[in-house]
Amino acid sequence: DAQESRGLGDVYKRQDKCNYIKHPSGLDIYICEMNGFSTTEALFGTKYGSINTMFKTKADKEYTVVPEGIAHFLEHKLFENEDCDAFAQYAKTGANANAYTSFDRTCYLYSCSDNYLESLKILLNFVQNPYFTQETVDKEQGIIGQEIKMCNDNPGWKVLFNMLQGMYHSHPVRIDIAGTIESIAKIDAELLYKCYNTFYNLHNMVLVLAGNVRTDDVLSVADELLKPCENIELETVFQEEPYEIVKSEVTEHLPVGSPIFNIGIKCRPLSGYQRLKANMECYIAGSVISDPSAPLYKRLIDEGLINSTFGFEVFDGDGFFTLIFSGESSDPKLLLSRLTDEIERVKAEGLDKSLYDSIKKSTYGGMIMESNNAEAVAGNLISAFMSGVEPYDSIKVLSEMTYDDVQKTLNERFDINNLTLSVIE
Repeated sequence: DAQESRGLGDVYKRQDKCNYIKHPSGLDIYICEMNGFSTTEALFGTKYGSINTMFKTKADKEYTVVPEGIAHFLEHKLFENEDCDAFAQYAKTGANANAYTSFDRTCYLYSCSDNYLESLKILLNFVQNPYFTQETVDKEQGIIGQEIKMCNDNPGWKVLFNMLQGMYHSHPVRIDIAGTIESIAKIDAELLYKCYNTFYNLHNMVLVLAGNVRTDDVLSVADELLKPCENIELETVFQEEPYEIVKSEVTEHLPVGSPIFNIGIKCRPLSGYQRLKANMECYIAGSVISDPSAPLYKRLIDEGLINSTFGFEVFDGDGFFTLIFSGESSDPKLLLSRLTDEIERVKAEGLDKSLYDSIKKSTYGGMIMESNNAEAVAGNLISAFMSGVEPYDSIKVLSEMTYDDVQKTLNERFDINNLTLSVIE
């Protein structure tokens, strides 16, 4: 047939099989057959998120700039067609459906225990058949406007975006995924169709299924419903972003029981495999510093500067890379001082080797355990595609990681002179 397929390896004695197909329509398809499972997880995603506000195709001479929040707006509108909405159709198959827009992607998904092929037909149909009118756009502006106001009253949401705005000068990661009241007011049906026709091109999308599925059955539905399209050679760009932060501290007052904080360290962005490698090395390094069994954690607990909400994460994507320590604290500035002192200490003296070994092993074990969860498998497959890496590259990176790799990345990327403290008091 006209399809290209390659196996991506078998997992355990259960003999799960993950197949990759480059479909003739242009769509990338990943199917993980998980024997013995009764549930199915499916995602249909596009490389289109809130940060993609400037783009062009091979047919364009100039870049198009669109209002912030339009990717999220488009996700909301796509569930409605001329006859009915997709949720009403899913109700007939018994599938649990949803969608989300993040900084770098939009995904439509469902999970079910029966009728997965019927639900797949619904998914492929409504995502490929947009229906926008100015009347429905005007109505949605009011709905999303209320959503934006609710987020602005959410301390956990505000502390994050205040931090991002304190770090990034021009990169659109600094703007709320839903946009602003002012930006969504500029959206009309014509703009929605332009963004849809640009970013919902199958060459820019991926279909992932995991669990109780059969590859041949999925491809039969795909052959029937996918609409072949030309590769428009989409290109997205961002304004030049300096390495340095905007400001070192941002404080806002909202109703909270205790001050909450985000401490963000701004790093140089990376892409592809190098980004994945740096992400995981930073994650291990930050986890060794902040782990509940680490000396810093015990000291901060004893001083009453943190509680169990204290944690660390790596937040990265196309054009941005940030290390975030977060939680609640009675004195965020004193906490920041203790944290930066500890980062400087482990740069000079080295990370705790035994704790590094323990966290690396537990992280690896967690990744292996996720292969027993259809939702996690599907999520990991789509994340790999969106990041421009191969499925299971994360396991490869972790298995090959060394203590010296992590220490080197710590010394290079944990720059305490390039951080922003965001506090909600």
